[in-house]
Amino acid sequence: MRRILAAAAALLMLTGCADPVGQADSAVPAMAEPTEAPTTEAPTEPPTEPPTQPPTKAELRLSQMSLHQKVCQLFIVVPEALAGHDVLSWSDDQNMLSYAEYPVGGFIFFAKNMTSQEQLSALISEMQSSAMEQGIGAFMGVDEEGGSVARVSQSLGTAAVDSMRWIGESGDPERAKAAGETIGGYLSELGFSLDFAPVADVNLSWENELGNRIFSEDPNTVAEMSAAVVEGLHENGICATLKHFPGLGAGSGNTHYGTVVIDRTYEQLKEVEFTAFGGGIAAGADFVMVGHQITTGSGQELPGDMSPVVVTDWLRGDLGFEGIAVTDSHSMGAVAGVYPPGQAAVMSISAGIDIILMPADLPAAVSGVEDAVSSGALSEERIDESVLRILEKKEALGLL
Repeated sequence: MRRILAAAAALLMLTGCADPVGQADSAVPAMAEPTEAPTTEAPTEPPTEPPTQPPTKAELRLSQMSLHQKVCQLFIVVPEALAGHDVLSWSDDQNMLSYAEYPVGGFIFFAKNMTSQEQLSALISEMQSSAMEQGIGAFMGVDEEGGSVARVSQSLGTAAVDSMRWIGESGDPERAKAAGETIGGYLSELGFSLDFAPVADVNLSWENELGNRIFSEDPNTVAEMSAAVVEGLHENGICATLKHFPGLGAGSGNTHYGTVVIDRTYEQLKEVEFTAFGGGIAAGADFVMVGHQITTGSGQELPGDMSPVVVTDWLRGDLGFEGIAVTDSHSMGAVAGVYPPGQAAVMSISAGIDIILMPADLPAAVSGVEDAVSSGALSEERIDESVLRILEKKEALGLL
């Protein structure tokens, strides 16, 4: 029996079915590695280009415009600029020059253009129809701040709004928003699309030209109140304009009559004036009006709306404004008394301005810009940059 058991144990050892204590695993014969099947690489597909976006309506319209049409879009004028007489309160073929000759970007209306709500509404409608026949509607604008500057309210008896000084002193931004809503409501009903308001200057000198048109001497109050007016105007589909960048509140002269120099350092402006304008910009103000004052902190002896430092470095750069930069009226003494219309327009556009307001002579200003493009002093790409901003805003307003 012992011989049988010994033989069985020996057989188990030979077949690997037992692992005596101390036996290494390596005693078990290793299995052969499986042979890998040959692989073929999938063909490399060429990278796909991202789908191109179709041009916007604004981009398409820009591509179809002549240089003259584009340059004309850079101007907002009084109705009389296209009329055969000094006061335009109604429109027909005898009293309006062909809009096709100077298809300007928009119009600004004053009290002399207003005799009744029905008359003004009809005039704006007729002028807008003339613009739309050319494929691009016009901004229809007015200075309607409330208080002492209210062309429509004072001429036609629409709802009156308190001065911004009283609203600012209330400390209640809801009052400012309600003012914007009231003004925006009656402007919209009459056919306007653009208000040159609110004032975002800071009341730093009792000698400034603005008086009770300013909300406060506190830049944070100005920022809050002007932002609220912007919101109120927007609720009625009216574009808002902050003015008069970089600020007239520290001045002691009047740019309507001549040159005004304001002694403010860049650091002072950043702390005070930029804070005030920043509120309305954050609220989505559509336009910023750049004033004619020479501000010493710019290092340039130029009106603000002709200074690349003021328009491009400060307004675009420091404040990040991406909307439409518009000049104050180029018929005012600080500009018209110093620069010919064509030169003034070219200098403003070179500085980064998008729209020239009320040139002293529209044909001369348009020709000056066109000549600058022809000579290479201005590039057509620079013109296109501003025109596209204008067309994009008009597309949003349904004016294309």
